Amino acid sequence: MTFEQDLKASVRTIPDYPKPGILFRDITTLLGDARSFRRAVDELVQPWAGSKIDKVAGIEARGFILGGAIAHQVSSGFVPIRKKGKLPHTCVSMEYALEYGTDHIEIHVDALQKGERVVLVDDLIATGGTAEGAIKLLRQLGAEVVAACFVIDLPELGGADKIRAMGVPVRTLISFEGH
Repeated sequence: MTFEQDLKASVRTIPDYPKPGILFRDITTLLGDARSFRRAVDELVQPWAGSKIDKVAGIEARGFILGGAIAHQVSSGFVPIRKKGKLPHTCVSMEYALEYGTDHIEIHVDALQKGERVVLVDDLIATGGTAEGAIKLLRQLGAEVVAACFVIDLPELGGADKIRAMGVPVRTLISFEGH
């Protein structure tokens, strides 16, 4: 079995969640398997291993789990990117597009120093709206976004291409057809 087949086998698919017609790709099963979790973290960061990475920014909530592990792996700090109203200190906010409307994400104003090299992490990229908003937010604070890393890509939805068009390399480990 190849690495990709092995990793795909560790992801649970839940039909009709959160709404009918959606196949939800649940990485909690991957996270619960020590070998798959370790391998995913190692593979996500592999192209930048040995590079200077000042911070890893993780998007709420699964991006916190992966991002924390990656930050530890590359000996960098971790920056949480959260939904509006969840961070306790002064924040900057960015509106981003969803398939069905808009939402906001926030980051502490003092989470980064201008010029710091940051890797953005989340579990999955679909339409790319959240990741696009996160990159804009990181850049607003003066960060250099070195890469965006995701375990899963849903290529039919075009999110990874949208992030690449912003000049940010994208690393994904597996892809699934559909939504």
